[in-house]
Amino acid sequence: MAKTESSMLPLGTPAPDFRLPDTVSSRELSFDEIAGDKGTLVMFICNHCPFVKHVLEELVRLGREYPDRGIGLVAISSNDVTGYPQDRPERMAELAQAKGFAFPYLYDESQNTARAYDATCTPDFFVFDANRKLVYRGQLDDSRPGNGIEVTGKDLRAALDALIDGKPIPKDQKPSIGCNIKWKSA
Repeated sequence: MAKTESSMLPLGTPAPDFRLPDTVSSRELSFDEIAGDKGTLVMFICNHCPFVKHVLEELVRLGREYPDRGIGLVAISSNDVTGYPQDRPERMAELAQAKGFAFPYLYDESQNTARAYDATCTPDFFVFDANRKLVYRGQLDDSRPGNGIEVTGKDLRAALDALIDGKPIPKDQKPSIGCNIKWKSA
C-alpha cells in the first residue's frame, strides 16, 4: 500500500467544471448539476484502494446526511482501468448500488478532471462554497487502515458543518493520505 498525500490545492481556487458519466444512471453530469445550495463536496475515490475501503461506510453516511443540509456530493474515479480492472465503470456501478450511494459515482476516463483538481490520491476531498471557491481540502479524519483510530469523518464534517452554518472554516487542514491515482502511461 503506497501512501500518497493530497496536493493541498490553494484555498480559494475556483471549482473546475467537468462533464462526466455517472456509472449508475449513465447520464453525463456537470459540477453545476451536482452543486448544493450551500456547497459541494467532490471526492476522488476508487473501488480497490484499501484507504477508500477503510472509510467507505463513512462516505455513505455523508451522502445520506448532507444533501438535505444543502451540500451536493459527488464521487469520481480517475484510475487507469487497464491495470486496475476492479475500477472499471461497471464495477463502480456495482459498488455504488451495493453500498447505496446517495451521490453520483462518475468515471473520469481521460483523467482530465483529476488533473484539473490536482487530485493525487484516493481518497482526496475538496469542499467548495456556494460561490464555487475551495474552502477545504484534506483528510476525512485521522483514521488510516491499521492505525486503530475510529473512522468518524471529524475533519471533513467540521468543514461541512462550518460551511452550512456560515462559520469560518479552519485554515489548518491536514492532507488526505491514500493510494496514488493510477495514471495512464503516456
